[in-house]
Amino acid sequence: MSEQTYDIAIVGGGPGGYVAAIRAAQLGKKVAVIEREYLGGVCLNWGCIPTKALLRNAEIIRLLGRGKEFGFSVENPTADYTAAVERSRKISERLVKGVRSLMDNNGIDVIWGTGKLASPNTVAVHSKEEGDRVVSAKDIILATGACPCVLPGFDIDGEYIINARHAIERTTLPETAILIGGGPIGLEIGTVWSAYGTKVEVVEMQSHILPTEDEEAAQELSRYLKRQKIKLHTSTRVEKIQRVGKSVHVEINDKKGTRTLEADVALVAVGFCGNCMDLGLRDIGVEQYGRGWVKTDDFMRSNIPHVYAIGDINGKLLLAHVASAQGILAVETIAGLHPEPFNVNLVPRCTYTTPQVASFGLSEAKAKEQGLEVRVGKFPFLPNGKALGLGENHGFVKIVAEESSGVIIGAVIVGPEATELLPELVLASQAELTPEEIAKTIHAHPTLSEAVAEAAHGVFGKAIHV
Repeated sequence: MSEQTYDIAIVGGGPGGYVAAIRAAQLGKKVAVIEREYLGGVCLNWGCIPTKALLRNAEIIRLLGRGKEFGFSVENPTADYTAAVERSRKISERLVKGVRSLMDNNGIDVIWGTGKLASPNTVAVHSKEEGDRVVSAKDIILATGACPCVLPGFDIDGEYIINARHAIERTTLPETAILIGGGPIGLEIGTVWSAYGTKVEVVEMQSHILPTEDEEAAQELSRYLKRQKIKLHTSTRVEKIQRVGKSVHVEINDKKGTRTLEADVALVAVGFCGNCMDLGLRDIGVEQYGRGWVKTDDFMRSNIPHVYAIGDINGKLLLAHVASAQGILAVETIAGLHPEPFNVNLVPRCTYTTPQVASFGLSEAKAKEQGLEVRVGKFPFLPNGKALGLGENHGFVKIVAEESSGVIIGAVIVGPEATELLPELVLASQAELTPEEIAKTIHAHPTLSEAVAEAAHGVFGKAIHV
């Protein structure tokens, strides 16, 4: 069995692993990335990227349906979902090739195979194609991500009872679908399928969809999903899912009692576990918690010296951009650069439905639960000139600021391009700026960002256009 030695070995080539590798190479480290399937991980191949491509298709379909409003007509338009999926695959493939080029350009070795920790400084790599080998490194970064948990009574078969990856891989649409879980994954897939004519029902156990988000924002989104003929069942528990012939029966329980929903497909979009099976964590004493997450500090260090864990596998927040940020943080910690610790309150959270929802930090309710006195500014997109021009003037911007310091501690935006508008507020919070400083910053007219400035004025009761 051959052996190779590096400064840093990274197990997993997703958005955490490959970004960590590039940063390490920039700092002069000799780096290897061990990957068993695809560079780019779930995000580039089966998650964030292909989903957003499909959402763009859905957006265009809905726009064509509003032709009269915009002064045009389209005779007998047809929507080819197979072509949309093929487009999404090409975009993913292009980005994956780009990551491969980045590895080559930065002198990073990509080792194909399944990695398992043999010690705090060695990874045993198994590969049928390239043979087994041992990779030694001063520091090891685990970046293996997460996968859907196998939940009792939710037997995934990949055809009738499916997970998100199965949904993205499908080239044909079901006529009817039940989406179990009202979080971003289920709602985004529901948005796509609904645009193409699938009758969609969403089942959420909590009292509102997007249960980790501001309730007012969730209710705003709910109104527009219902206009898209997506049926929402909240405060509803799924008791059982089973295939019956060529359909799926989902037994639910809510205030009306127990009843059964029927559809062609049931998408299970709840419950994720750390990808830690056969990773050798217990063998070397790596501490875990919950659903297989690796326990780390705010610099991504595990309890075993020289072993780090970034991204979904540490369970802090399962988002691709979190994995990338943590990858850079871990590498800079290894290099002795003394970076700032990971702060979950500065992480953007994004849902790419129509309208979009974007937030960070504490909601108004969460802040009050923690005993904080806050001031809140809120401004609707309804009077915003750019939003009116786009024909997308629903939603609002809400800013939460701490009363005593004036610092922005959270925000939520529901509306057009909300995910693009949020970073200004995240940056302001990180820099400990106040809404007054946002309000004093001149925002170009007409832009959607004017709604952010108006919400900042609104913290002091001085919004102009309401």
